Amino acid sequence: MTIALMPLPYAHDALEPHISQKTLEVHHGAHHKTYVDKLNAAIAGTENEGKPVEEIIKVASGPLFNNSAQTWNHGFYWHSLSPEKTAPSESLATAITNDFGSMDALLEALSNEAVNHFSNGWAWLVVDGGTLKVISTHDADSALVKGVNPLLTVDVWEHAYYIDQQNKRPAYVKAVLENIINWKFASDNFDRGTPWIYPS
Repeated sequence: MTIALMPLPYAHDALEPHISQKTLEVHHGAHHKTYVDKLNAAIAGTENEGKPVEEIIKVASGPLFNNSAQTWNHGFYWHSLSPEKTAPSESLATAITNDFGSMDALLEALSNEAVNHFSNGWAWLVVDGGTLKVISTHDADSALVKGVNPLLTVDVWEHAYYIDQQNKRPAYVKAVLENIINWKFASDNFDRGTPWIYPS
């Protein structure tokens, strides 16, 4: 059984004007697909063939880790975005107030983490020991292997925004956080209390 390139949970033009159809076609159809293809090639005929992506990530290193983690990270990222305005559940909203003081303070923390992250990587909102925290990971590294429960992520690799924003990462982060972040997905992850599973 091969690992599938999961379809986007919305149409390729659904996030416009904040993220263009062209960006999603390249980011999902080329970058994400390449990670999935390389992962399937790497696990073919090995003890990892047929295993869920999450299990592979947790035992992998080197190129196998990079491709499995990027397969999962991208699937998680697509769900972290929504063409419709969403709001946190009551339980997540309460946690945001308790741990950050306000939604504005959380968004500022996420923005700072994403904008100021050096080079490629990911900014995450996670639950760590019962407390909401904002963290970042470099390159292919994933919050999934940090002992936390990821709630949402912002991809800050250049291919996430270069077609639309050129080198203006702050403009991309602002557009995502103010318009298309999926608080319903974050709330589902928070209320469930366990990490999201990549669809098989």
